[in-house]
Amino acid sequence: MAALDESPPASAAERPLDGTAALMAALGIMLVAANLRPAVVSVSPLIDTISDSFGFSSSTAGLLTTLPVLFFGIAAPVAPRLAHRFGIERTIFASLAVLVAGIALRLVPSAGALFGGSVLIGAGIGVCNVVLPALIKRDFAHRSGLMTGLYSMTLSGGAAVAAGLTVPIDHALGGDWRLTLAAWGLLVVVSMVQWLPQLRRVHTVDATKPSSAVWRDRTAWAITIYMGCQSLIFYTFGAWLPKFLTDERGMSTGAAGAVLAIGQTVGLSCSLLAPIVAGRFAGQRAITLGSLGFSMLGFVGLLTVHGWSALWAGIIMIGPGCGIGLALLFMVLRSNSAAQAGQVSGMSQAVGYVLAAAGPILIGAVHDSTGSWTIAMSVLACAAIPQGIAALRAARAGRMTPDPT
Repeated sequence: MAALDESPPASAAERPLDGTAALMAALGIMLVAANLRPAVVSVSPLIDTISDSFGFSSSTAGLLTTLPVLFFGIAAPVAPRLAHRFGIERTIFASLAVLVAGIALRLVPSAGALFGGSVLIGAGIGVCNVVLPALIKRDFAHRSGLMTGLYSMTLSGGAAVAAGLTVPIDHALGGDWRLTLAAWGLLVVVSMVQWLPQLRRVHTVDATKPSSAVWRDRTAWAITIYMGCQSLIFYTFGAWLPKFLTDERGMSTGAAGAVLAIGQTVGLSCSLLAPIVAGRFAGQRAITLGSLGFSMLGFVGLLTVHGWSALWAGIIMIGPGCGIGLALLFMVLRSNSAAQAGQVSGMSQAVGYVLAAAGPILIGAVHDSTGSWTIAMSVLACAAIPQGIAALRAARAGRMTPDPT
């Protein structure tokens, strides 16, 4: 994998921004981040309607949320090469264009277009997922905790808004789920317009040979496993919670979407606060393991208590909410440079998202074979175990082994 080494001298390339330039760059990063989840999360509240349109099984319907996540991982190794050829800023802009194209393709009334659009959505988001942490490392090195918190909060915020507004938008558009999914493309266009000034300060990356050192680093692997497990829980829980609530708790589609939105909102708050608080300490084990403990408690409550679903969903989302912010923070804190941050970002997202992509299909298959969402959700909760084990090293104070010079 190519390293994200900036073409100007290191001292210039990684010099933190300040003043108006920093403000505009931060705003641009947050607007991009706000668009990296709605195109995926908005499918979940409409999954029954979409499945009925095509006669999908639970496993096939799971592909609609799995394909984008899978292509998050597939696109990750390509991102540094694109940044080398076209520059980081142009790469982000082009990735947003691919995201818009994928959203638009889902307007075509065929199953092939629906899945094809999901592939493009995953590819566009996947590239942004990799290059944005390196951009934060480069431009906000002395504000990494705050900027990572804002970035991860905006990621979670986009997911929460999509979860809460998708069903009302669908009702407003007369129940046309294709138009509902397409509506989220308007926000991407706004982000592209705001990003245009960044194209004037394009930074390319050196054509350094791929570095394999990060793939042999235990801390990098711990971050990767931690990232993969938290993503698996986040996307799988978001994909199937509405179905669980409608089937097992008798909720309406709108009420189930509202519960998901509440959970996502809790995750939003945690994704902002966790990296800001954790960044003040050399090690982050306490907050990392504590958030996982809350998540497990939430699963127990959701599966055993017939009521308070919004409360349990919120407690469950403490884990993934803190997890995304902490995973991104680990990439910054444990790396020695923007180049290495890009490498571990690419590695953790390539492997982690491929792992996470199996979640919706696996849990859908468990439900199909057992007929029980309770059993399926119990299996999902077990993903917190390897995540906790990985956290013991990923959250430990220190840095990865520096790249060989």
